[in-house]
Amino acid sequence: MTDNTPTVLHKTPLHALHVALGARMVPFAGYEMPVQYPGGIIAEHTHTRASAGLFDVSHMGQGWLIGPDHVTTARALEALVPADILSLQPGQQRYSQLLNDDGGTIDDLMISRSALPGTDGRLYLIVNASRKAVDFAHLRATLPADVTVAERPVWALVALQGPKAAAALERLLPGVSDLAFMTGRSFPLSPGGRASGVYVTRSGYTGEDGFEITVANEDAVGLWTALIDQPEVKPVGLGARDSLRLEAGLCLYGHELDETVSPVEAGLSWSIQKRRRSEGGFPGAARIQRELDHGPSRIRVGIRPEGRAPAREGTEVRSRGGRTIGIVTSGGFGPSLGGSVAMGFVDPAFRVPGTDLTLMLRGKPLAAQVVALPFVPNGYKR
Repeated sequence: MTDNTPTVLHKTPLHALHVALGARMVPFAGYEMPVQYPGGIIAEHTHTRASAGLFDVSHMGQGWLIGPDHVTTARALEALVPADILSLQPGQQRYSQLLNDDGGTIDDLMISRSALPGTDGRLYLIVNASRKAVDFAHLRATLPADVTVAERPVWALVALQGPKAAAALERLLPGVSDLAFMTGRSFPLSPGGRASGVYVTRSGYTGEDGFEITVANEDAVGLWTALIDQPEVKPVGLGARDSLRLEAGLCLYGHELDETVSPVEAGLSWSIQKRRRSEGGFPGAARIQRELDHGPSRIRVGIRPEGRAPAREGTEVRSRGGRTIGIVTSGGFGPSLGGSVAMGFVDPAFRVPGTDLTLMLRGKPLAAQVVALPFVPNGYKR
């Protein structure tokens, strides 16, 4: 018999506001999320590139790793990720990957060292919504007994992204524009008249300058409302979030990353610091060190198809001689470029920008070319 019981979707604390704003809500990673608002994806995309877009990303997983001191907690996590966690300074953030024993990617995540008083042994994690159950189970099963995992479903998360994000947020959180890229700290806030606090990192996943703001669930509506009231800010859904990250050349789990893909294959070697490259000590280290030294068997590249027809995930990539050399993992229309953009894996012999390719779209060949990533120069605050 077929079970026709409808899937119950989770809702973020901001769900009612999205509906009131006329958002089109869709299922995503077990949540009902806004894919776009009435203005449309292209308008939201271009507004974020020019001004400031506000995203609800409360479906992401958030939590603490808690140990007796920083060295203990950092070394415990370094046994699971290839990044240098030991050298993180209070408030500093780093991007990395949870790896399996073969060096494949269980998930990619953001890791911050706590800057709060009395929390020297704490690391703050943000993981992907579709993988958070897997990630936290993996952490609990593999971390030593003196390092515990504390998920925080009582926290919401919003991202304010774009070149005018700092000016808009500075009015609400004086001093926030002084944050350096990939650092964070807590700020006092009184959204809706309620005394509260938020934790802000200068980071995001659009390629633009911006901030991710952790706030208690009960204060999320007040914070969102205060941000939307700023003249630079408009709400943005998951549709434009994806086109922005694609133009920025950023990986998406389930597309460029999965449990077969190593960080080196995904073009993320920059996220493995020098000490970890030489010392190893993380899952799949032998494979990753070999790929760093001798090159991987496939590599992620940027691809520009001719014209506006999108090359979607799964599109076969061929050499101009007709040999199959790879596959598209993400593709769509790039509003900032006025044409189609894609990423995918190819034989490393075809990785050089300017290399001519052929994409097979519904059985028909389409000319394309390898291009350097990102497609759009990033606007990070350096």
